[in-house]
Amino acid sequence: MAVVTDALHRPTKPFITPSFHAAHDRNPNHRNHASTRLLPFPITTSSSFRLHRITSQLPLNSSKSGHGCSWMQDNSTYKDILANTKRNHGPLHSLFPPQPAEVSSVKDLFEFICEGPLIDKLGFTPETVAESIDKWLESGFHVCKLFKLNELYLTTPQKARIYHYYIPVFLWCEKQIADHRSTFKDGDDIPPLVIGFSAPQGCGKTTLVFALDYLFLNSGRKSATISIDDFYLTHDDQAKLRENNHGNALLEFRGNAGSHDLSLSVETLTGLGKLSKEGMKMKLPRYDKSAYNGRGDRADPSTWPEVEGPLTVVLFEGWMLGFKPVPAEVVKAIDPQLEIVNKNLEAYYDAWDKFVKSWIIIKIKDPSCVFEWRLQAEIQMREAGNPGMTDEEVMDFVSRYLPAYNAYLPTLYTEGPKGSDSKHTLIVEIDEGRNPILAC
Repeated sequence: MAVVTDALHRPTKPFITPSFHAAHDRNPNHRNHASTRLLPFPITTSSSFRLHRITSQLPLNSSKSGHGCSWMQDNSTYKDILANTKRNHGPLHSLFPPQPAEVSSVKDLFEFICEGPLIDKLGFTPETVAESIDKWLESGFHVCKLFKLNELYLTTPQKARIYHYYIPVFLWCEKQIADHRSTFKDGDDIPPLVIGFSAPQGCGKTTLVFALDYLFLNSGRKSATISIDDFYLTHDDQAKLRENNHGNALLEFRGNAGSHDLSLSVETLTGLGKLSKEGMKMKLPRYDKSAYNGRGDRADPSTWPEVEGPLTVVLFEGWMLGFKPVPAEVVKAIDPQLEIVNKNLEAYYDAWDKFVKSWIIIKIKDPSCVFEWRLQAEIQMREAGNPGMTDEEVMDFVSRYLPAYNAYLPTLYTEGPKGSDSKHTLIVEIDEGRNPILAC
């Protein structure tokens, strides 16, 4: 363990300051540390990721009553956090318990990191963690900065989310990028690596991607973030889809296969793959879910965010990313309405999945978790005085997705997406609290 000892005791960049800002310590349970406290650093980044996706999908660790606390200290909006974005959004919310747990030393944090459920499966050892401890500390600092957490007073769930989940996944992504770039020769135009994130609604994938995007930014890499939501049909085309499938509840609203503009996704993903040089730019489509009283419509192109090359990575997320058709008798047994959805899904590989070279699949044990997670989010919105669906409306909303989950998740978990390579696929199983259990 000589390597470990040396790495833990060598001088590192200080991530703390002896100054103390009282406004940052609003939790009455926080104790004034005898020596140092973390300052509330302002956050600036050109990330274009939409925070309204995060507002309803942030990691929750809640009782069924929906009570909890924000892990943003001052109800800052996305515009406050990401100063260069032109969008204005609501506050980030989390239900992490507020009781602080002092981070007393780098050695304690090192031991905590090594206890993480992803460590062994991702090929980390105590020696490699020790050798790269500066990287872990720096990444943890940036995540705390992003979410305005005091890195010296993290709750155990906060520490676990950061050091057992976000940072290990980030380091895995970095390895995927290195492998991707190694296949090109010096002087080649290297297209960005597209990493696909397939995970059920409400499980925290949007927040994970949000954190990864910020970590890439702070490591000097340019990244772009897109969601399958960005490719929904326009309001008018959605209405036509509903008329052409009258009586099919699975296609009445946006969501299932058939409700996306696949030509737009091909155009977007192809364009992103060409952003390999300085000065090359393109706009990314965005969807406004609030339009037409919640029916939604494509956002005005004048509001679409612009990304500039050279891109290193594209983070592409979606609840049904990687789904592939199954035999007709399977879908009939689950829900006859799913037959047309299954047929529609045949075109999705060429529109989405073939662009993805590395996969992160967030695995859940039971799709019914989606209902619980959505219900928690809506309860919290209602208790905060914001519009939210009733319990019955939540059940109706989720019921339109459950047939697809039941039909396609088993194959996704056992076989992976079509064309995927096990060497470039990470499956992370999470529990009902959205915490990782293991990786494979």
